[in-house]
Amino acid sequence: MRGIAGLPVVDHHCHLSPAGDGARAAERFRAAGGTHLFVATQNYEPAVPTDVDGYRRQFEVTERLAREVREATGVQTYLVVAPYPIDLLRASETLGLAGGLDLQQRALDLAGRWVRERRAVALGEVGWPHFPLDAPVAAAAQAAFGHALEVARDVGCPAVVHSPDLDAEGWRQLEEAGRRCGLAPDRIVKHYARARRDPTGAAGAVPSYLARRDLVRAVLHDPGPWFLETDFLDDPARPGAVLDLATIPRRAAAIAAQGAGEAERLAVPFVRSVEQVYGFRPEVPGA
Repeated sequence: MRGIAGLPVVDHHCHLSPAGDGARAAERFRAAGGTHLFVATQNYEPAVPTDVDGYRRQFEVTERLAREVREATGVQTYLVVAPYPIDLLRASETLGLAGGLDLQQRALDLAGRWVRERRAVALGEVGWPHFPLDAPVAAAAQAAFGHALEVARDVGCPAVVHSPDLDAEGWRQLEEAGRRCGLAPDRIVKHYARARRDPTGAAGAVPSYLARRDLVRAVLHDPGPWFLETDFLDDPARPGAVLDLATIPRRAAAIAAQGAGEAERLAVPFVRSVEQVYGFRPEVPGA
């Protein structure tokens, strides 16, 4: 792996699928200079799991895909696992709302065990749907999210959050939810952040920015921690969505071409933020 400007190149949030490109997508990432992928689990079957064994099988598929990427490309992979928040609604159609919430909580406990066993590095995606909910469903979704934060606290890992876009008050509420559960704000990562968060406020929850060209340019000189992600879906019906895996290494190469000072800024999302939030340092072999 070559990295860019001597640095690792990290996509903080992507998905892979047995029905998609899988390792072929990771090869595009590697060929462009990418070195490390955070791979978040997703549902691989038409119906959501209705028991914990279903989630165990799902996580194992994610683990297998990540292993295939490492073996085929040399790209380092980190797993992020949890029941998807919207699964609560679909499972409740079969199990009832109380049963759906119970399944979410038990699947979160399973994800926590994977972190303890070092099979995963974070819980995610956790949170709540990005559309309005009836009051009982909203309360169940928030109960599931609170349980996720408690599990992340107990196993000592970050929680990667799926939520609607956040304004300043939304960021404050997210951080307060973590504090109520005893989870430090910088262990809460807002995945799919589509607008720059004001960097002048107190340290708090961490944005993982969608790596659009304009947004990368806007945040590049902000202090960390913050990440870049593609949220690549590996969906044959939506090729390249949300952004293709080659996007972040291409953005990094364009920034590095502007000079050493600009290249140094890439250490914020690719090295320092990973160290601060996850507690380990991505390395490029031979760099």
